[in-house]
Amino acid sequence: MKTWIAKQDEVKRAWWIVDATDLTLGRLATEVANVLRGKNKPIFTPNVDCGDFVVVINSDKIKMTGNKAVQKKYYSHTRFFGSLKEKSAAQMMIDDSTFVISEAVRGMLPTNKLSTSILKKLKVYKNAEHIHAVQKPLPLVIKH
Repeated sequence: MKTWIAKQDEVKRAWWIVDATDLTLGRLATEVANVLRGKNKPIFTPNVDCGDFVVVINSDKIKMTGNKAVQKKYYSHTRFFGSLKEKSAAQMMIDDSTFVISEAVRGMLPTNKLSTSILKKLKVYKNAEHIHAVQKPLPLVIKH
């Protein structure tokens, strides 16, 4: 019996949509990362990008458990001395809630050459309006 390995041109990609209303950030990120990577498919191969596209809507309505909204910090640096900026997760949700979800999903992905191409298949929107209705995304059910 030979081992079968998926090839890039043999992968069929589907589109999924997730409504992030009242979902926990970490649980949403793990499920989305698994679908983006293709771990939900029987043809999963670690060195081939065999995942699907995921559209996340209503990113403003996501929940964080515990004190994460206050204690979780996001840092940015311009590489000049003294330019380190920090924002809490609550401030980032006000400024750009799509960044919070995309960073959580990026943290769930492996750090290799495929991670940038995998993350490009994630589309996050603040409200229920998105431009991917033409692709007819199927609803992805995530348990609370």
